[in-house]
Amino acid sequence: MDTSTQIADAPPPAPQPATDKRAARGATRPGDRIFLGLSRGSGILLLVIMAAIAVFLTYRASLAISKDQGNFLTTFEWDTNLVPPNFGIAVLAFGTVISSIIAMVIAVPIAVAIALFLTHYAPRRLRGPIAYVIDLLAAVPSIVYGLWGALVLVPNMTGLFSWLNDYLGWTGIFSWEGGAPRSMLTVGILLAIMILPIITNVSREVFRQVPQMHEEAALALGATRWEVIRMAVIPFGRSGVISASMLGLGRALGETMAVATVLSPTFLIETSLLDPGGGTFAQNIASKFGEATEFGRDALIASGLVLFVITLLVNGAARAIIARRKEYSGANA
Repeated sequence: MDTSTQIADAPPPAPQPATDKRAARGATRPGDRIFLGLSRGSGILLLVIMAAIAVFLTYRASLAISKDQGNFLTTFEWDTNLVPPNFGIAVLAFGTVISSIIAMVIAVPIAVAIALFLTHYAPRRLRGPIAYVIDLLAAVPSIVYGLWGALVLVPNMTGLFSWLNDYLGWTGIFSWEGGAPRSMLTVGILLAIMILPIITNVSREVFRQVPQMHEEAALALGATRWEVIRMAVIPFGRSGVISASMLGLGRALGETMAVATVLSPTFLIETSLLDPGGGTFAQNIASKFGEATEFGRDALIASGLVLFVITLLVNGAARAIIARRKEYSGANA
């Protein structure tokens, strides 16, 4: 049989499915289009809410700052009832930043160590109960932490303060002249306890996602368990730990009732972390909002705007750090 006849008698190729332009856009069915619209609308709504908050805070803050007799950024006083009013955020900004730094310095290493213990060292029968307790700590309301801090933590801080004064008092940062230990160090320790479960839970989940092949390869090369953690686990989860730390820092920056319950607020910046005094943005707003006049509320909103900006800058810095370490992300493992 002629080759041309065979070709002519061959069945035509099977028709290929037509490419739908809507399929390329990922919205071929009504459910897909509805989900796409809802997800897109949710993202836009979030941006609108953030913009509305920023506009509201800026407008109300401008009303107060325009009538402020002092410098809003450097004044060590908060008296909105004077004529003209005189108030500033210097003490509040210092207290917020210092207490959050203390909390992070204490909480992050402990949280990462707990997460590593639960994922790589703890026996299976202990992992569940310990993780359950940590989850419960994350669900405790802040006012409960505040009451515990005022009734239990503060009375038992005297020994620690005396020890710090005896051995590190020469630095000036840890000098103590007696009195109730309602200071920025106490606040920082309480905040560290509060943010510890958040950082631990997120870090634990990140470390659990480390590819088993990475750890087995390191062990096959003769690495010890600590070397496996140092060379495979921590680099893989570094971005996740940073994200977890930023979540904890966000709570520390905005914590209100626990700080208001423990701290003895004054509008002075003490050189020692053990001396009573200081304040934070959230604590000042909570303690003064109820008795403030309309202008006083505008002044408190102005301080809230500064806290809002600080939170945005912290989150932006975290995103920048994570973006520079894409090679350690799980997606690129």
